[in-house]
Amino acid sequence: MHMAISQFNYIEEKFEALQTAHPNVLLNEVRQKGFQTYQTAGVPSCKNEEWRYTPVNNLFKQAFLFSDNKAAINAAFVDSVRLPESATANELVFVNGLYQPSLSTIRSANDEIVVLCMEAASADARFADILKAHLGKSSLYVQDGVHALNTSFINGGVFVYIPKNTQATLPLYVYQIADTVHHPVLAQPRSLIYLAESASLQLVEHYATSGNSDSFTNEIMEVVVAGNSVFEYYKVQNDDASANQVNTTHIRQIGKSYVHTVVITLSGGMIRNNTNIIMETPGNEAHMYGLYLLKGNTHADNHTLVDNREPHCFSNELYKGIMDDAATGVFSGKIYVRPHAQKTNAYQSNKNILLSEKATVNTKPQLEIFADDVKCSHGCTVGRLDEEALFYLRSRGIDAAQAKAMLLQAFANDVVEKIKIDSLRQHIETLIANRLSLQTN
Repeated sequence: MHMAISQFNYIEEKFEALQTAHPNVLLNEVRQKGFQTYQTAGVPSCKNEEWRYTPVNNLFKQAFLFSDNKAAINAAFVDSVRLPESATANELVFVNGLYQPSLSTIRSANDEIVVLCMEAASADARFADILKAHLGKSSLYVQDGVHALNTSFINGGVFVYIPKNTQATLPLYVYQIADTVHHPVLAQPRSLIYLAESASLQLVEHYATSGNSDSFTNEIMEVVVAGNSVFEYYKVQNDDASANQVNTTHIRQIGKSYVHTVVITLSGGMIRNNTNIIMETPGNEAHMYGLYLLKGNTHADNHTLVDNREPHCFSNELYKGIMDDAATGVFSGKIYVRPHAQKTNAYQSNKNILLSEKATVNTKPQLEIFADDVKCSHGCTVGRLDEEALFYLRSRGIDAAQAKAMLLQAFANDVVEKIKIDSLRQHIETLIANRLSLQTN
């Protein structure tokens, strides 16, 4: 199993206790299937090609504990990590992977957004069939033991529903908080987001830590987008060096729809982001952007997947990385074009800059095309700052540090400008400007 026996026994005991303490016909069945996969697959090592550059099995050598839902996070701490203009957003707060209604605020009317804990949604006649049809579908694509472990412990998760013909006027901010004041924590947030026909939603995820112990957040967010709907997703990772994450965002376009994702990674420990977009209907459109601006020993691994299952779909993907100190960046992008998916247009690009001799990047763009009438391309670059551009700026009286920062900010801006929420974009621009001024002093 690639982990200490005591840790495996602890996980097994916790699973059996969860199944007994929180019986739920639907969730018990999903959890049981997840645990069977976890037992069979185990935790992947670097011998697994999908985890070749990210030693996630090392995390399982630590004594992470599950949350007892008695975390000491209060409203004052939530206030300290809120995003700009949060007073005009709906806010969901998770602490150690468990949804906290008392710390969350839904400002929209009930006819605009429905938020229920997953246990309540599975027992609600309006939504039980949706959960039964869509919960756990990400396991068809992500089949390793880490993903299965989250499914094994679905508890305290959230179901979000945007009704038909509803454009959510307020964005949805999701705060993932790790409370490590007393001990290292294994948090496993789970959510299912469903946009009915002709609906829209902007969703932002933000991560924060209280305490000095290590944390491991193993998250799965499944999103279902019906016909004529628009879904925007933004992830902001700017956490402590002790914060480790494996996040899977699995988006299924079950109707002709539009999806727009931006992943910003600035700091943390070992981070793995799986961003999957499954195009299940002709004419789907998706745009995927990512920026990993890393320093120290931060390790950020971005795995993306676009599965073109039907014809006439379009996807555009751009991920950029800047690595300094001993930081490590990984990009692995896959585009599948199924035999039936003629007239597919799919583009993928990964560009990287290394600022130090110790910084590393591993990049692997991939195309698997089984149709003959498509337009697809991919490419990657790895290099250093353009010396000619630096010389040009220096010749105009700009000092070396400022010139370097200007070039790096321009490089990053290709991704940051894709953030459509003005206050969030300005917040990220400020974080990046502060980071670059520190890097170049």
